[in-house]
Amino acid sequence: MSSTPAVSQGREPLHAVQVLGSGSAGSGAHVRSLAAGLVARGLRVTVCAPEWTGQRYGFAEAGASFKALRPGADAPAVAGIRAAVADADVVHAHGLRSGVLAALALRGRATPLVVTWHTRVRAVGARAHMVRLMERRAARRATVVLGASSELVDQARLRGARDARLAPVAFPAPRPVPDLSGEDQAPRDKVRAELGAVGRPLLVAVGRLEPEQGYGLLLDAARRWRELDPEPLLIVAGEGSQRALLQRRITQEALPVRLVGLREDVPELLAVADVAVLPGCWEARSLLAQEALHAGVALVATAVGGVAELVGDAAELVPYGDPAALGDAVACLLADPERRARLAAAGPLQAARWPSEDDTVAHVLAVYDELGSRF
Repeated sequence: MSSTPAVSQGREPLHAVQVLGSGSAGSGAHVRSLAAGLVARGLRVTVCAPEWTGQRYGFAEAGASFKALRPGADAPAVAGIRAAVADADVVHAHGLRSGVLAALALRGRATPLVVTWHTRVRAVGARAHMVRLMERRAARRATVVLGASSELVDQARLRGARDARLAPVAFPAPRPVPDLSGEDQAPRDKVRAELGAVGRPLLVAVGRLEPEQGYGLLLDAARRWRELDPEPLLIVAGEGSQRALLQRRITQEALPVRLVGLREDVPELLAVADVAVLPGCWEARSLLAQEALHAGVALVATAVGGVAELVGDAAELVPYGDPAALGDAVACLLADPERRARLAAAGPLQAARWPSEDDTVAHVLAVYDELGSRF
């Protein structure tokens, strides 16, 4: 697919406005990569997002203009988006809430709206009804809905999307980390010692400490590892509303688990891990799964959302909600170094099949060009 700039000599560059919320579920990194790629191809890009999202992802450094939105205040956010899109050729919203806000901001205007669904919003009761209404509004107003997984594309069609497509979403190139796999074990041993994993296997999980991430089930699985010799240590990197609850369980049940908070060195953690674990109830393109496969670390993950199509045969998949299956899968891998080595070798090969950042930008640019020809 060509990545030729969507501008011609003598014409103003196409103006694409990206609307983003908190940047969770990898959407912030995706928009940063997309903005840089579109600017490099001659487009003018504006990113509308909360101030802290802009600071975290550095959209201005990518060559985009940045418009700060007031977080949690829908009416001012809609007004801010509406002002930013006054001369936009296309508006591209990322996530459900951003899609709804962009739809409201474009009311009465013919500007095409692209909405990318990066993940699925989990809700129960009255909130589930509200989420369905939001999905319906965003899907029906969008000119095109792009889904990060086949399941999200099906969901958008179910909610009334006129045009829903599977979109390549690249994993930004991982930053270099020290090679800890050589004969000199001192650097690797030093990192493991700092984590408290001397003479024992190290398991790594990364993500927000929220109910949908499956950490309660992961602690259930960890009970089974107390019987192993040596007993593995699970470290969980992340923060969230369930931290106190999880820590209480870890202490009361004497589980071999450490909550290590937010970490900026996840690649280094994975580089010294024996197994990475992804226990969530739904994932589209899990960042941990992508990082683990890139790093060549054996992965055990729940077979939910887009995980299976993401990892292929390069991970051990188990049903969600079955802590026994999760615990046994990890224990079997720890007891089978040859199987771990095969998965570790398969990870980078599977990662090489994923779309590149250039593929992702070229696909989005083709969508923009197509929409421009419609109006």
